[in-house]
Amino acid sequence: MTLRVGLLAGEASGDLLGASLMAGIKAQRSDVEFVGVGGPAMLAQGLDSLAPISEFEVNGFVEPLKRLPRLLALLRRLTDELAEQADVFIGIDFNVFNLLLEKRLKGRGLTTLHYVSPSVYAWRRGRVKTVGRACHRVLTLYPFEPAFYATAGVDARFVGHPMADEIGPDQATAQAKNGARQRLSIAADSQVLAVLPGSRRSEIALMMPAFAEAAARLKSQRPGLRVVFASTSDSHRALVADAVRQFAPSLEADMTIDVGSARVVLTACDLALVKSGTATLEAMLLGKPMVVSYRLGSVSAFLVRPFIRSEFFALPNILAGRALVPELIQADATADKLTAALLQVEEQWQSDDHCARRFAELAQQLRRNAGAQAAAAVLELV
Repeated sequence: MTLRVGLLAGEASGDLLGASLMAGIKAQRSDVEFVGVGGPAMLAQGLDSLAPISEFEVNGFVEPLKRLPRLLALLRRLTDELAEQADVFIGIDFNVFNLLLEKRLKGRGLTTLHYVSPSVYAWRRGRVKTVGRACHRVLTLYPFEPAFYATAGVDARFVGHPMADEIGPDQATAQAKNGARQRLSIAADSQVLAVLPGSRRSEIALMMPAFAEAAARLKSQRPGLRVVFASTSDSHRALVADAVRQFAPSLEADMTIDVGSARVVLTACDLALVKSGTATLEAMLLGKPMVVSYRLGSVSAFLVRPFIRSEFFALPNILAGRALVPELIQADATADKLTAALLQVEEQWQSDDHCARRFAELAQQLRRNAGAQAAAAVLELV
């Protein structure tokens, strides 16, 4: 009997996860079909599309409110169609919509799973119960996450991180670094600072003043330093360039702003200044010394503070359970402190390889062939 697997990915990162999961399921079971919502990667794996992924492209707070009636209608339609056509459903990240959909489908008798846990370890831990009510099993990317669900009696399975599967030890070598520098037209013997201020306009606006000034101060102490900013789009490139012009004009003559290849920028660098988020994991997998920072607007910081429960913000520190990399958050995210932290990290990595070895150990823990592991965890339930 053919197994019909329902899936929904609402953004590009989920589309890649979904495609990897679908490939893993097909490798373990031949009589399977897929139905739901995904992007080009999932469609290439054979997804029978019920709606275009573009239906979910909403940003900020106002736009979702404007489109709420349409999204609710889509939620009702997908509930009906998936309940009729699928035997099991996996919501891939995209937490708010997918958890609502999973709960409705679970009520209709479907087995439901949620792939990529919300950050319950960091803030609003009460969401563990919300997730448990919506699905039969959570597939997590990090090994410490199932423990948070176990306290609430929720079945959670660590399957590994796809990014760790993508970035093998061969990408953290001198040869890989030189190859990335060739792509960026940077001399092999240059000292390179990578600066990753974020992928959203609001993040760039908050991070770039201190990031640009810190990079300029470090360059004043390292005249040969090349500074490379990573940007996700041409419009964001303009924001980065404007911030450099305003806060660190001395950098303009000798810097690079690279669009769309943050991994290349990180591979090419000797040292990184990174906004807290997935990029810190990428830097860790590539074995790069880093300083991590984050700023929220004052109102957002005030509202979020009571819900934060994690001792650390940077993923390498969370994974290690200790401070491997400096974290400079909110009021501490000043150019002076960022510059001092960069110099400290540079000196530490030159004198001791402990962090480099620990990064490699953590990377190995995450390399589990996530697509195959996630597929096995799904098929085990059905």
